[in-house]
Amino acid sequence: MRSDQAKKGLENAASRALLHACGITREQLDKPFIGIANAFTDIVPGHVGLNELARAAEQGVAAGGGVPFQFGVMAICDGIAMGHQGMFYSLPSRELIADTVESMAMAHALDGLVLVTDCDKITPGMLMAAGRLDIPAIMVTAGPMHSGRLRGKPLSLVRDTFEAVGRVQAGLMSEEELAELEIEACPGPGSCQGMYTANTMACLTEAMGMSLPGCGTALAGQAEKRRIAYQSGERVMAMVTENITARQILTESGIRNAIRMDMALGGSTNTALHVPAIAHDAGLDIALETFDEISQSTPQICKLRPAGDYMMEDLHWAGGIPAVFSVLADMVENNPTVSGLAVQQIAAQGEVTSHDVIRSLDSAYASQGGIAVLRGTLCPDGAVVKQSAVSEKMRQFRGPALCFDSEEAAMAAILADRIPDGFWAIIRYEGPRGGPGMREMLNPTAALTGMDKEDSVGLLTDGRFSGGTRGPCIGHISPEAAAGGPIALIQDGDEIEIDLDERRLDLLVDEAELQRRRAAWQPPEPKIKTGWLSRYAGLVSSAASGAVLE
Repeated sequence: MRSDQAKKGLENAASRALLHACGITREQLDKPFIGIANAFTDIVPGHVGLNELARAAEQGVAAGGGVPFQFGVMAICDGIAMGHQGMFYSLPSRELIADTVESMAMAHALDGLVLVTDCDKITPGMLMAAGRLDIPAIMVTAGPMHSGRLRGKPLSLVRDTFEAVGRVQAGLMSEEELAELEIEACPGPGSCQGMYTANTMACLTEAMGMSLPGCGTALAGQAEKRRIAYQSGERVMAMVTENITARQILTESGIRNAIRMDMALGGSTNTALHVPAIAHDAGLDIALETFDEISQSTPQICKLRPAGDYMMEDLHWAGGIPAVFSVLADMVENNPTVSGLAVQQIAAQGEVTSHDVIRSLDSAYASQGGIAVLRGTLCPDGAVVKQSAVSEKMRQFRGPALCFDSEEAAMAAILADRIPDGFWAIIRYEGPRGGPGMREMLNPTAALTGMDKEDSVGLLTDGRFSGGTRGPCIGHISPEAAAGGPIALIQDGDEIEIDLDERRLDLLVDEAELQRRRAAWQPPEPKIKTGWLSRYAGLVSSAASGAVLE
């Protein structure tokens, strides 16, 4: 056992003394040591129930013959961090999470891991650590929140609070009505109810084989989820015995299955950051083009919020990820999973119980997947858009630019209704380096949608968007402005054109003029010059390669 290096032999007498101080018996020293990475916190709705799941996982580990050890992992709620300096820390926290899990597992020579997680950066951060460590590891995601209810109408966080701000600003809703929604939109624990980033990553975790069947969609707070956590603890013990390590699951086939699931579900564009980063730490190289290649051959067969009206609970009750795999059967690569079943075995067992929530290939919501990767003179290294949430009339769009050098400046202009119809709002210097931290911009996009402008105004940024974004919102524009990318050279009035069908995004300014502007451009002073974020800005790579640290 790996843990023997910390507990066996004469030289480890002091280590054993310290383990006995933790309550470990002599008999337990002969058993595998399993870390339970628990991202519990009182301030993140997706994580307030994690202690119950960690306890169930502990019981499963003990029943399987192991010794469980809980340790804490940080968690940031993107919704609470949104729109202020807190969002600078969101994406960078992914690296801290991966580093924490790596540090604890290596320092204590753990034999295996149960990774208890749920929200946007925490799930990919833990998967990155699993790939780095390459020891037996299994994920337990806490599950989606139930939908809210107000006078019989189903509610979700994004549509009924973030977008409602724009409706209030436009005079379409009263502040009293908004206050009612605030109370009812989020009824309890779990990740936000639609196919936003947290739930997308939970579904992709199951699809790539790193959690048990049903885990990605089983609802938070339910006995089913506790049973899955218990079974995960038992299962990691079998993985230790059989020496099934993370990189045996996190293969190129597993990653491709996850991307295909993403496209079929119409998931968050943030996966274009997280999946390449997970692959990188598993020793794989997944290019951004892989997303577009798979998207063009994968029909979108689910349409949850924000693109549609269904919630995560509907997907779970319709059969969840195994049912989606059963529809995609011929496209699925037969990767192993932590359950001991291969993906095609899981697909064969899947059953669709609602053929509108999970449609057949013949009646798909769209012929292509939810995400498109764009190239062009504005984004030579790529950009990403959630095409499933873009209306038909905005798939081809040309208009003049209005430039803002921060999210705050753009948000003020949007709320003051200073973005005319037919224009592009450009939000730059918000990339991984320039932000720093590549802030997620749900406030501007939700405000535009709430003001009924998602079919008349486009938004371009080197930052990123929430999984709750809809409309012609193009993010991850690379190279970013802080690196001197073309987005830094845009001036008010410049014409910009998108053609989603051709996967093009072009700045319609002649090359000679761009060269003149480039010669005059000076990199801005860093926004943050001290602390962790200043170090992050100096180490982070492009969004096109997953914004990993170099």
